[in-house]
Amino acid sequence: QVQLVESGGGLVQPGGSLRLSCAASGFTFSSAAMSWYRQAPGQEREYVAHITSGGSSTTYTASVKGRFTISRDNAKNTVYLQMNTLKPEDTAVYYCLAPSYAAWGQGTRVTVSS
Repeated sequence: QVQLVESGGGLVQPGGSLRLSCAASGFTFSSAAMSWYRQAPGQEREYVAHITSGGSSTTYTASVKGRFTISRDNAKNTVYLQMNTLKPEDTAVYYCLAPSYAAWGQGTRVTVSS
């Protein structure tokens, strides 16, 4: 079955960096576009970033553009989210999504606080 497992979250100070990973299994990862979403406390889940199956095209929500980078390693069936210059408003549970399979991971919590 389709499975997505996120990791890499944690507590970081404002201005710091984290790299999230999402390990995929149960489908042909190299043929699947992937996305990252996040859900802050008391808010709706929101789109963060998207990458095409081959990794040649990426898109970002405006609030993270220039600070976050989505990438993938198809040999490792893994998609990444490099997050730099983190702000308190980036605090959320981050989820990866395989849109073609409507499959979500369990999420990894990111807290940005001094």
